[in-house]
Amino acid sequence: MRMFNLKSVSPVDGVGDFIQQWRQPTPYRWQILGLSVALTFTLIVLLMPKTERAPPAQPDIIWINSWRADRSEKEILESNLENQRRKDAQAVLDKKADETRRNFYRNLARGSGMDPDELEREFGQPKSKPAARPAAAAPAGLAPAPAEPSIPPSK
Repeated sequence: MRMFNLKSVSPVDGVGDFIQQWRQPTPYRWQILGLSVALTFTLIVLLMPKTERAPPAQPDIIWINSWRADRSEKEILESNLENQRRKDAQAVLDKKADETRRNFYRNLARGSGMDPDELEREFGQPKSKPAARPAAAAPAGLAPAPAEPSIPPSK
């Protein structure tokens, strides 16, 4: 046997019961209502999270330099040259990695029974740019078309 049957609970019946109780003359009805409202308001205010009314203060910016401020021109040039050497070395490594990747996919195509040269012609990027139209062949009054930018092959 169930002690509490949810089917017999209805908000409409609850509101009706409240109205019936409210209409009965009781001497402390308004005081109890005021106390209930005050306690509810107090609990809501106490449990409400704190909010920021003003924007937060701006953070202090600390500038960090990776070089001395009193460097000479010679030191600046040396650091620039060293950086360029690192970039060139990385470019060589990238080119080798691209070539290795290209050879891997060519071998994969051969192993799969496909012709890698035909696949490259069909889907690959052209090795050289097409010849630009000479400026003399352009119609009078029009500027020559700019050369098309080369798009590096996707990795």
